[in-house]
Amino acid sequence: MNQPLMVTAAQRAGTHVTISVGVIILAVLIALPLLSLLPESNGLQVSAYTLTLLGKILCYAIVALALDLVWGYAGLLSLGHGLFFALGGYAMGMYLMREASGDSLPAFMTFLSWTELPWYWVGTEHFLWAMCLVVLAPGLLALVFGFFAFRSRIKGVYFSIMTQALTFAGMLLFFRNETGFGGNNGFTNFRSILGFSITSQGTRAVLFLLTVALLAGSLFVGWRLACSKFGRVLTAVRDAENRLMFCGYDPRGFKLFVWVLSAVLCGLAGALYVPQVGIINPSEMSPTNSIEAAVWVALGGRGTLIGPLLGAGVVNGMKSWFTVAFPEYWLFFLGALFIVVTLYLPKGVIGLIRKRGEP
Repeated sequence: MNQPLMVTAAQRAGTHVTISVGVIILAVLIALPLLSLLPESNGLQVSAYTLTLLGKILCYAIVALALDLVWGYAGLLSLGHGLFFALGGYAMGMYLMREASGDSLPAFMTFLSWTELPWYWVGTEHFLWAMCLVVLAPGLLALVFGFFAFRSRIKGVYFSIMTQALTFAGMLLFFRNETGFGGNNGFTNFRSILGFSITSQGTRAVLFLLTVALLAGSLFVGWRLACSKFGRVLTAVRDAENRLMFCGYDPRGFKLFVWVLSAVLCGLAGALYVPQVGIINPSEMSPTNSIEAAVWVALGGRGTLIGPLLGAGVVNGMKSWFTVAFPEYWLFFLGALFIVVTLYLPKGVIGLIRKRGEP
């Protein structure tokens, strides 16, 4: 009789601990850009490299969270989220290239002897229109693709293969010089954003804080969805879609909504990634990047929201060290990590922590 009460109390205690740890981590993340503004002689000063690296990892964490919404809750394993991330990055890159070039054509267009801007570049000198493109480009692509895929009831491995084919096609398209996106080199040599120097410590601090805010907002939205009736329906779609249909629900609308939302979050993450890292090229659309995102979610624990953030931080932290110390072995290590997690940690690191904490 007392066991349910004990479990409930343990769950509540675990929730309080999670919230407390989250608040502490959020406070540390907010403090980091402020510490970067300190003079270099100060021992607490955070270097520009460290701030950029952490900002990059936080952007990847948003992608992991977005993927967890569709894979962890709806059961849709996407191997093409890198495409949505890159589209948001390219939309922001177009604005940054226009601001760097002023009234003239971007440098790569001048090099290729272009005489005028393509029609899809019109208006990209305006920041608000660029932000609209950040949302619309991945969102509309996800809407069209998801509408036809879910209407045809494509799921499982077939859905994963189609998403991987989509991102590979996008990569090949953006590699071509005649498409007007910089070809193999992509966009780089950014100078300013909204008139502020993109390399100044103040600008980097603001971009980092915006990334933290987007991550916190995405986590809040994901938590609200997961705790709502919508989240329960998504879980039913993952576990027993046919039974859900017999209960009178049409899963297509639920899957399409979370699919588009996930793509938009990836686009926003890409838009914040580009000014912090300083480059965007078609390699961001590589299927390998999308597979890495699946590894982040699997390692942390899919269907947990917090787990994918942990997985993205751990894997990318290891990648930063591994690609310097043993660059030729990184992909082998990544593949081995995914196999080990699949075989021995099916619920990820978060699942292991929860299991050890059970009474």
